[in-house]
Amino acid sequence: MSLKVDAMKNDVSDSEPSRRRFLAACSLGAAGAMLLPGYAGAAAPSGPVPPQWPGYRRATVIDALSGGPLDPRETTDYAPLNARSLADARASGLTACTITVSGVGSYLNDHALTMRNIGYWNGQLALHGDALSLVRTGADLVEAKRSERLGVIYGFQDSTPFGEDIERFDTFHGLGVRVYQLTYNRRNLVGDGCLEPANAGLSRFGRELVEKINAGRGLIDLSHAGQRTTLDAIAASSHPLTISHTGCAALAANPRNKSDEELRLLAARGGVAGIYLMPFLRQQGQPTAEDLIRHIEHAVNVCGEEHVCLGTDGMISSIDLTPEYRERLRSVVEERVRLGISAPGESGDVVTFLPDLNQPDRFDRLALLLSQRGHSDARIEKILGSNYARLFTEVCG
Repeated sequence: MSLKVDAMKNDVSDSEPSRRRFLAACSLGAAGAMLLPGYAGAAAPSGPVPPQWPGYRRATVIDALSGGPLDPRETTDYAPLNARSLADARASGLTACTITVSGVGSYLNDHALTMRNIGYWNGQLALHGDALSLVRTGADLVEAKRSERLGVIYGFQDSTPFGEDIERFDTFHGLGVRVYQLTYNRRNLVGDGCLEPANAGLSRFGRELVEKINAGRGLIDLSHAGQRTTLDAIAASSHPLTISHTGCAALAANPRNKSDEELRLLAARGGVAGIYLMPFLRQQGQPTAEDLIRHIEHAVNVCGEEHVCLGTDGMISSIDLTPEYRERLRSVVEERVRLGISAPGESGDVVTFLPDLNQPDRFDRLALLLSQRGHSDARIEKILGSNYARLFTEVCG
């Protein structure tokens, strides 16, 4: 499935699908991986699959940033979700995931694109009410777990849909959006993203937006924000915040990763940092589950176990590593470099997921690995989702 955007203009278009153009306006992960061919969900299980980690079924499991239950084999824009992708979502054991409904990088078109994306997802939730539910509050998370449906949290990865109108928050909130990332990689009216060399921090407009989101009980996300923007927003916010998908700069010095200072201050204000399953977990080469665990353990040491979660920045389904997939990935990275939105560490030779966790039940597999490393059941449950659930409930109600 492709939700089309022109990378230079972010035009909502009814022309032929253009994977590279949409990817150029989105992250290389969650919104990106879904548009690469050669991607296929694992075969749907015929019945309940025994968990690998004994506590998995009782745990609240949340992906703080996910591509959601999309099937990238689908080439028609805004096509209905299919049975296979929904089966993968069920097999994952996820209680909920945050999906990106915003456009990114364009003040001209991101508002229109965002409204169209919200309309699409509202339609899918209505069509698949037995499998999906919209999460607006902590009580909705509890109900998603009880009913064994995948809870869907609407989120932004840029503040460009606001344009210059902070009052649009009321509309977005009324439509169910609960997570608001302040910047993508580059500068916007709110502040500098992580790739801006000036590192100018939060603007006056940005401070006004933070205040508005706080007042409306939205959750602020600082994942792509520059260091000064991150620190400024933590200081300015009256509520805890999240960094939904990141890594630890102390282990891999990359603009997309957060310093110990940022992580420590986030935790001190009650926030939660999600570790992603992305190439930025290493300086070079293909990251694996071992790298992910190193970042999780470092974050726990810096933040405390109550302030760490997971935000994969990837899809629920597994990916087939075909030659076609690798070739398309290479062309996608080249396009992102050309447009100036590629982060250091992106490479056509490094896939945007962890090969040894390339299954819908990756959270269960990771829980087992953490258990084998000696982490307690209580800590694992916190990392899998109860930390994020606590934060979401505290901020959003």
